Amino acid sequence: MALYSAAAAVLAGLERGEGGLKSLVYNSGFPHVRQLYALVSETLRYASVLEKLLDGAALLQAEKKLAPQLAKVLVYDLLFGKGLKCGGRWKALARRHRARLEAELARMKVRHKVSRNEDLLSPEKAVSAAAARVPRYVRVNTLKTCVDDVIDFFKRQGYAYLGKAASVEELKALSGKKFLLDLHLPELLVFPSQTDLHDNLLYTSGHIILQDKASCLPAFLLGPVAGSHVIDACAAPGNKTSHLAAILNNKGQIFAFDVDPKRMATMNTLLARAGVAGCQLAQQDFLTVDPRDPKYSRVTHILLDPSCSGSGMVARGPGEEVASSAERLQALAGFQRRVLNHALSFPALQRLVYSTCSLHQEENEDVVQAVLQKWGSAFRLVTAFPSWPCRGLAAFSGAESCLRASPAETLTHGFFVAVLERCKEGAAAPSSLPATAKENPQAGERMEPGAAPKKRKKKKQRVK
Repeated sequence: MALYSAAAAVLAGLERGEGGLKSLVYNSGFPHVRQLYALVSETLRYASVLEKLLDGAALLQAEKKLAPQLAKVLVYDLLFGKGLKCGGRWKALARRHRARLEAELARMKVRHKVSRNEDLLSPEKAVSAAAARVPRYVRVNTLKTCVDDVIDFFKRQGYAYLGKAASVEELKALSGKKFLLDLHLPELLVFPSQTDLHDNLLYTSGHIILQDKASCLPAFLLGPVAGSHVIDACAAPGNKTSHLAAILNNKGQIFAFDVDPKRMATMNTLLARAGVAGCQLAQQDFLTVDPRDPKYSRVTHILLDPSCSGSGMVARGPGEEVASSAERLQALAGFQRRVLNHALSFPALQRLVYSTCSLHQEENEDVVQAVLQKWGSAFRLVTAFPSWPCRGLAAFSGAESCLRASPAETLTHGFFVAVLERCKEGAAAPSSLPATAKENPQAGERMEPGAAPKKRKKKKQRVK
């Protein structure tokens, strides 16, 4: 019952414009945030279908004490989800109306001449529908294991390894118990979208991280060498921080900041499970951190993934559109400019990655352009991942140095990444330096993006 009540509360908060999906889920107090996020995301995706079902079956008229948000959550799980595994009295209430709801769903399919539930989604949900086909990406945590051992483990569990992918089309064709090595990132495995690995031993022991491919790009492109001092400015819930630690091989220093205590608690658990060392967590607004503090005098790399509209995340619904209003975007962009300017003021900084899970130019290219103009010739854009197919929007000269990601084109969440580098004296033009995008971050050796990783001489803990 607590799950459905929490999901209904998040839906209500979205409708009132109290925040984005991610922030409302993390602030809900519900202990299983991943489960809650998935339920609300899918309910939002089917929102228009659910509203028609509720009207056609007259459920709200029959159950006057049932809130519309709770009704949507219950009907989603009853007809499209896992079949109401919990819920107490609400479960009994929904089941009383099951026959009417199923009959109404069948009539809707006949009217629309479709056979699958997903075919009922409106054209406006095309992005969400494409996102539903985004594969399950699995990052191998090289602090505890290596790619070869993880592949062997899954093969022993009955999965068929198909080798390294040659194209996005191969990822789209994945089905059943088959998996591939990603075509771009050398420590990323790709499974069919419906694959659930949350109970897998490798996940519960921290040997693998379930992380979308686009979310892996910022740390990969920052690519600090072992021994570096790095700041993760807006760090929680910690997937990117654990990726940085793996790239550093736990040799160096990470300073991780986030202002939200609940997200920091989640991050602490995640980093401990991943075997991260050499990371100082601080519940602090990054804007209040003093760049001149001697503690940060050796910080050469910063990963900045600030709060954004979240418009690139797979689930989009009416509440999310409210969160991405013009006023909201203006406020977010103002914050993003401030925090990016602040990050560039660290005196020893050499390289910075700015990323968002937003599709909006206001939060992406426009922010980067404004900040670069302010800093003049001090910093320049590096052409990030030259072989990546989706580039930045042509908002200004050099914006194509940035990269974008989307469910339709790269089979990932929607994302934006810009790599900034301090200019040497007299150098101001955008750079196409191969630098980190062509390195194997683990070994500190240069390689083409997507090239097969070299085998390690010394293996980490082998999972049997």
